[in-house]
Amino acid sequence: MFKEEKRNIAEKFMRHEKDTGSPEVQIALLTARIKHLTEHVKRHKKDVHTRYGLLKLVEKRKKLMRYLKRTDYRKYVKVIKELGLRDVK
Repeated sequence: MFKEEKRNIAEKFMRHEKDTGSPEVQIALLTARIKHLTEHVKRHKKDVHTRYGLLKLVEKRKKLMRYLKRTDYRKYVKVIKELGLRDVK
């Protein structure tokens, strides 16, 4: 991912002007990275190391989503709708 693309994604979910670490921004950036790596793994089926990294990213996003759901449900619902994700159990 390029800097400009990351900045555009972050701006969409920021709480304030210099926010880059809120759960919403992290989830959005992880989702973009996961989509990119998913395409890579589809093309390169034997790339096991990337697949392992992809699974770690998915778990990290899942943890962040659980945290956001527990702390601020309204923002959680908003993030899920905008990113097109499913509800975490």
